[in-house]
Amino acid sequence: MELTHTLPTAEDTRNFARELATHLRPGDLILLVGELGAGKTTFTQGLGEGLGVRGPIASPTYAISLVHPSLTNGPDLIHVDAYRLGDHAELDDLDLDADMDTSVTVIEWGAGIAEGLSSDYLIIELNRAVGATEPHAEHTDLDPRTICIHPVGTRWTTTQIFERSTD
Repeated sequence: MELTHTLPTAEDTRNFARELATHLRPGDLILLVGELGAGKTTFTQGLGEGLGVRGPIASPTYAISLVHPSLTNGPDLIHVDAYRLGDHAELDDLDLDADMDTSVTVIEWGAGIAEGLSSDYLIIELNRAVGATEPHAEHTDLDPRTICIHPVGTRWTTTQIFERSTD
């Protein structure tokens, strides 16, 4: 089952991620897919807010991996940017599996490199329009995103988030 929504603004993207965070538990893996500026870090910021972790959450492009500890006795958030990693071996060098069981792990640019970390994960694809097509469009029309969640594995077959209606 796949879930698709249109999110008109960056704040809607954060809110959607905050809601998704209520369905996450330690050990969950999320692979974020999307072009530069599609909203991967914005989405992760919303997840972090929903999980109640220490921020601020920024793109870990140069650090590659950042851990945001929980402020609420929930799971920590491991935030990885795999853009500069060449293959699974370089990802493996980060030793993510040591903390994955107690954390929610989000890997930007993770598709094609991180699927081997777990048999259960979400691929979340973010697509962003390049501005409004109508000359008199509302400001909120300038930043719409389409989010498509692809669940992989048995963990997600009974998760309530997929009982929501789609756009």
